[in-house]
Amino acid sequence: MTTAVRQTAPELRPLAGVRVIEFSQMVMGPSCGLILADLGANVIKVEPPKGDRTRTFKGPAAGFFATYSRNKRSIALDTSTAKGQSIARKLIENADVLIENFRPGLLKRIGLDYESVAAFAPRLIYCSLKGYLPGPYENRLALDEVVQMMGGLAYMTGLPDRPMRAGASVNDVMGGMFGVIAIQAALAERQRTGRGRYIQSALYENNVFLMAQAMMCEVVSGQPSIPYSIKDSPWPVYDLFDTGDGSKLFVTIVGEEQWEAFCRAFDRQAWLSDARFATSNDRVDHRNWLIPEIAKIFKQWDKADLAARLEQLDLPYAPVNKPGDLFDDPHLNQSGGLTDIHLPDGRPAKTPLLPISMDGQRLPNRYDPPAIGEHTDEILSEAGLTADDIEALREAGTIRVASMPS
Repeated sequence: MTTAVRQTAPELRPLAGVRVIEFSQMVMGPSCGLILADLGANVIKVEPPKGDRTRTFKGPAAGFFATYSRNKRSIALDTSTAKGQSIARKLIENADVLIENFRPGLLKRIGLDYESVAAFAPRLIYCSLKGYLPGPYENRLALDEVVQMMGGLAYMTGLPDRPMRAGASVNDVMGGMFGVIAIQAALAERQRTGRGRYIQSALYENNVFLMAQAMMCEVVSGQPSIPYSIKDSPWPVYDLFDTGDGSKLFVTIVGEEQWEAFCRAFDRQAWLSDARFATSNDRVDHRNWLIPEIAKIFKQWDKADLAARLEQLDLPYAPVNKPGDLFDDPHLNQSGGLTDIHLPDGRPAKTPLLPISMDGQRLPNRYDPPAIGEHTDEILSEAGLTADDIEALREAGTIRVASMPS
């Protein structure tokens, strides 16, 4: 059985015709490949014959493969062998982009580093996704949590004496995004020059970019950064409130129109003429009195009724959701923000699409996450190998073809 290919009419594939070879694992490289694949590129994921190791991860990492592997085709290839390396070079010769996120030096040992590849594929855009850009740290190994600690994000997220990583792989995913930005820029440049580029994107520098506003705040204010968990809010109302049914809502009341609408709707017109609250800065100065008073008001409402009232007033608010709650989110479901997929073991699931639309249309899911080597024969045939060539590679253990679930 082969995975069904989804069709859309008209098909939305702005990067159609761009061929990408993905040598990657974990999150950073696969997220880069996912974005290109969702945009319509022909992304070929090269896996070892035993499969990408994220396929069998457990715990918080159990969803890595299913999340970042849709819209890709899989070839299972043993690149530790001379035959496997020869096949890899053949695939690269006909590609526009190569993505890799292995430890420094690994691909050099098998002759697939940038210098070796550029010698026979000078038009290739070669994108290395690493822990650090060139410099004193470039040969260090890094993970998202490592760079969050050294890059200030864990400090800004946690308590002063208890740094805490963000609750998502923010640097891995954003590092992949910056890789895509650079790849698309290099593809546009290649139309003018005919030459490829060696691109690097890195976890640490991505984290530092996230910290730019906090760094600049220290320069402008002359004060050290304070973690968000304890820092004073720069806004009059920007807080989490308890509701009468034991739930919580995050509510913001920032601009003058919002303040007036709130006061009139909740019978606090007297506050509109109170000198303590005349301007936004005045309200910030009196937050210690104001926030407990607003908390008393909101505590008299159930969450659903309060949310409906805030919606009428155009006041930004949010419930405190868990990740699993998002599967039932009405906006995501009605707007097409979640797409149906089948996991490699055949189970149905939903997953978020890229958070963009083009002419009001979302980028579709065309391929489910593939089984190990699901498209090996297809990809090798496209590369010019005959059925006998492919069978010989299979018998030698150089390639693997998937055994699909029924």
